[in-house]
Amino acid sequence: MLKDFEIAQKKILKDIREIGKKIGLSEDDLILYGKYKAKINEVDHQDNGGVILVTAINPTPFGEGKTTVSIGLHDAFWRLGVKSLLTLREPSMGPVFGIKGGATGGGYAQVLPMEDINLHFNGDFHAITSANNLISAILDNHLKQGNLLEIDPDKIYFERTMDMNDRSLRNIEIGLGGKVNGVSRTDHFTITAASEIMAVFCASKDLLDLRRRLSKIIVAEDIHGNYVTVQDLEITGSLLALLKDAMRPNLVQTLEENPVFIHGGPFANIAPGVNSVMALKLAKKLSPIVITEAGFGSDLGGFKFLDIICRNNEIKPNAVVLVATIKALKYNGGMSMDQIIMEDLESLKKGLSNLEAHMDNLDLLGVPYVVTLNQYETDTENEINVVQQFVETRNQKFVVNCVHAQGGKGAMDLAKTLLELNKPSMKLLYEENDLIDIKIEKVCKNLFHAKEIEYSDIAKEKLIRFQKHFPTYPLCIAKTQYSISDDKNLLGYPKNTTIHIRDLKVSNGAEFIVVYLGDIMTMPGLPKIPAANQIDIDQNGEIINIF
Repeated sequence: MLKDFEIAQKKILKDIREIGKKIGLSEDDLILYGKYKAKINEVDHQDNGGVILVTAINPTPFGEGKTTVSIGLHDAFWRLGVKSLLTLREPSMGPVFGIKGGATGGGYAQVLPMEDINLHFNGDFHAITSANNLISAILDNHLKQGNLLEIDPDKIYFERTMDMNDRSLRNIEIGLGGKVNGVSRTDHFTITAASEIMAVFCASKDLLDLRRRLSKIIVAEDIHGNYVTVQDLEITGSLLALLKDAMRPNLVQTLEENPVFIHGGPFANIAPGVNSVMALKLAKKLSPIVITEAGFGSDLGGFKFLDIICRNNEIKPNAVVLVATIKALKYNGGMSMDQIIMEDLESLKKGLSNLEAHMDNLDLLGVPYVVTLNQYETDTENEINVVQQFVETRNQKFVVNCVHAQGGKGAMDLAKTLLELNKPSMKLLYEENDLIDIKIEKVCKNLFHAKEIEYSDIAKEKLIRFQKHFPTYPLCIAKTQYSISDDKNLLGYPKNTTIHIRDLKVSNGAEFIVVYLGDIMTMPGLPKIPAANQIDIDQNGEIINIF
């Protein structure tokens, strides 16, 4: 059996100009990055596309295949003669070299060129990292050069960033070695995918909106307790110069030669978890159907797409695809990883509670959805029947897909089922004028099924202040991806738990409030044996073992 990277490397790619023509883009609309990648200039078309969101149950160590399903579904629409566009996030090199590996699909449902996309791609992550660290450099230089803004060094909120998992940079001391090296203080690193610049980048509708949002970013407080922003540092123009080219969405192709936009890459457990608004809006101008994937489960990326992106851009999804796997359901039912390929109907039935939790949440949010089982060769007919019967007792659509083995052919039934739905609908879980603590309560008790909410002292203090300054902002929940709750060990469908609000942080440029639940890190670490130990270059100069 061929490995994913071997399947990708056997494909003879089509010229990206030909891919662009499939959605009405001329060569003048493209900025070429070689023969197989391009950035796209703004095009003047009417916005007429409907959106299909792909989300999933809570992730497990096996992976649920949302990206693979998204790609296969996109290819299936084209096989049916229905034009569609797929928008995806850019992979972060942290997970690529860490525990997860690449993020360009798998098997016969991949986006290409796989190696480029998973590594440096077209430079967007580098631009975002540079813009972030320019703010930090200017901020520390301002302290050294006399601190005319009277910034309180103990109340600097903006953090440095890099796109690599490096736990040793979570807490650092800078400016050591005397005055020549600046003012000594404690600083922190976050991964680029979790930075506010990434969030601002993905939330901005155009360059004018990007300028407005960048200028609002809060970097610190002064000694009088007033917020200090990027505008006060007078560097908004420089940040725009760094991000200008990166703001153009990237065009690539699937194995079946269909167009894909890949742009922006926020994590879903500590950030919004969806691709850029720029890519989404452009796709809606060029295609009647736009498929987009949100990171992790419907309780994280799925909810954030509906609550933040749809809320702020007046979008109602035509349909939602809820991805599940037999392995993930058995894992949620308590089955050990070394036995997971064995048929075990009891563990499977117990693990269906996690699927039930996500179906309850989608019912609550009022979106039309289809449950799809991402099929693997170890799945048995008995196991598939158990899942199908459960879903159908809820009067919901159930479709098995085989995209990993068959590409678009394996998602034809899923595509046909989605075309039958096509009923844009969505309910907001809270109103923008609700008090912030009421917003948090509605999310925690309705979406995470908690009984009680406990605030740390620092969270209580910030709640009062944020209510005064940012009362209408939506919430960006930061929590573990492995559980509906804030405890990664509570699998299945935990109910009546206590949610712990550890901290709050305002992302003023992105215009939301980050709510930290439990123990969640914004700079991940590496596993004992990271994926970096596998990646190499073969004798032909080809990159291998990106999985």
